[in-house]
Amino acid sequence: MGTDRRGGVKLTVVPITSPDLDASEISWFAALCADDYRYLGVPDGSLRSSWAHCSSIVKLSEELGFRNILCPSSYQVGQDTLSFVAGCAPLTSTINMLAAVRCGEMQPIMLARTIATLDHMLEGRLTVNIISSDFPGQTEDSAYRYRRSREVVQILRQAWTRDEFDHDGEIYRFKGLSTAAAKPYQQNGGPLLYFGGYSPDALELCGEHCDVYLMWPQTREALAGRMRAVHARAAAHGRTLDYGLRVHMIVRDTEAEAREYARELVSKLDDEQGRAIRERALDARSLGVSHQARNRDLADDEGYVEPHLWTGIGRARSGCGAALVGSTDQVLSEIDAYRKMGIRAFIFSGYPHLDECRHFGTKVLPRLQTCSLPQAYGRVPATMPATPLGVGERR
Repeated sequence: MGTDRRGGVKLTVVPITSPDLDASEISWFAALCADDYRYLGVPDGSLRSSWAHCSSIVKLSEELGFRNILCPSSYQVGQDTLSFVAGCAPLTSTINMLAAVRCGEMQPIMLARTIATLDHMLEGRLTVNIISSDFPGQTEDSAYRYRRSREVVQILRQAWTRDEFDHDGEIYRFKGLSTAAAKPYQQNGGPLLYFGGYSPDALELCGEHCDVYLMWPQTREALAGRMRAVHARAAAHGRTLDYGLRVHMIVRDTEAEAREYARELVSKLDDEQGRAIRERALDARSLGVSHQARNRDLADDEGYVEPHLWTGIGRARSGCGAALVGSTDQVLSEIDAYRKMGIRAFIFSGYPHLDECRHFGTKVLPRLQTCSLPQAYGRVPATMPATPLGVGERR
């Protein structure tokens, strides 16, 4: 690990797609799913997941210079993901939108058409977070869910790279249907696919088909092990991936101030209420969530599993359950260490989301070199593409 070079190759934990990319994709988070608090576990009506509040997070993130924003998906009171992304298209001009898509909720060809529409509305600023999970109100076998997700991704890839859909799977079968209505704005493979999952089926799907593997916060040793496991599956398909980290943020002028705010954030938390919040999420029993719980078990009395990685967030949140806590210089040092491991995409968030967006966006972001991964991958054309929704022939 490190930034030394041997034979012109930058040493990272595993080979990555973008070893020589000197910038990072720095993203923020749109709290679409009732996930914004002044005090964790204490609902605040002014921070509800309304259109006004959530779109203000997107607009501030763009203003401060964030390059992407994760728009999550869940069956909770709040904003529907794809509807929200569509609404933000005319409000933004530079920030990418990372739309979470639960595979199977929409018929795959119509999903491909919807993604094409959104990508044209955003003029190539769409990225897609592939999710394989239960649907609201039902429970399915994990292996089946990943088979379904694999087929959905294969169909999307056909829409982006072929003239016809030709898919004969266990769940979906299509033959001889034109992909013209599903051609996206982005070229050379279509929108980037981001993916997070921990089971063997998840790693296989990501290794074969996706572009960026997203991880939740763990110790650096555990993250390195996760990267090695994912790379093994990608290498089996002759591929490399880029890696991303989704983690909360508490950054202040001094470490003491940041730690004090962390304590304040959970000062009104009732643990039973926190458990109820965790368990209502659709992914509450996933393997990834169990790893976040393990972080809390390993943490010290103040909740730190590493000197600046605080697990207190996970007491009242399913999914990503830890935060980087520290001064501006300390947080920058942590990000640099992750970059040296090979992480190129970061998705940050904090509570309340608007306030912490300002803290990070003014204290840390100006000191980071940032990029858009779709642009770095050469997916975004310089001019309107020759697609049926662009300037191409329509039959």
